[in-house]
Amino acid sequence: MHVPDGFLDAPTSVATGVVAVAAVGVALRKARTELDDRTAPMAGLVAAFVFAAQMINFPVGAGTSGHLLGGALAAVLVGPWTAVLCISVVLIVQALFMADGGITALGTNITLMAVVGVAVGWLVFVALRAVLPKRLGSVPPAAAIGALLSVPAAAAVFTLLFAIGGQAPVETGKVLTAMVGWHVVIGVGEAVVTALVVGAVVAARPDLVYGARPLLAARTLEIRKAVA
Repeated sequence: MHVPDGFLDAPTSVATGVVAVAAVGVALRKARTELDDRTAPMAGLVAAFVFAAQMINFPVGAGTSGHLLGGALAAVLVGPWTAVLCISVVLIVQALFMADGGITALGTNITLMAVVGVAVGWLVFVALRAVLPKRLGSVPPAAAIGALLSVPAAAAVFTLLFAIGGQAPVETGKVLTAMVGWHVVIGVGEAVVTALVVGAVVAARPDLVYGARPLLAARTLEIRKAVA
């Protein structure tokens, strides 16, 4: 979903840049509440995994591409604010050193993938965690559905931005069909990857999974009550 330079007009790019800077600024403060000495290294691993996954691109059309986003995966593993930082760092490195996504479009890409992708993935996960059985086995499927929905959601927001300030000679309807259609398919793949990765970490070290902390706390409380 990397947007190239010149694909959106200057006012739209500046607006998304402001959103990106504000989101990263808030995330820098909020992430301190999500990480500790045990979980901080996980953020680096998540960023490295997302970086590798995003290097596999699928051409969508009109100069854009599609790939795994990793927002829901990162949010469930290390927390939503830390996930914003992880995805943002990945996008900055890709834009500056890999020529993947435009420099002037960096704010747009961060807004779409690090803000919208993470927010939708995390909110869907939290909503499902609240209604699914209160056990660790519910974490991977909830994360997978969050991942599935986050990808086309980010694609839909991109289409809205294109409708506002798109510079390519392509009809908005065609962009919507191509972007959302392709990203629904990509979302299925992202859901599978997210379920597998989150499931593996939950099975090995559930204490390192941010999204599993409330369930672990509830289980610990039940054990203490039973012992007492």
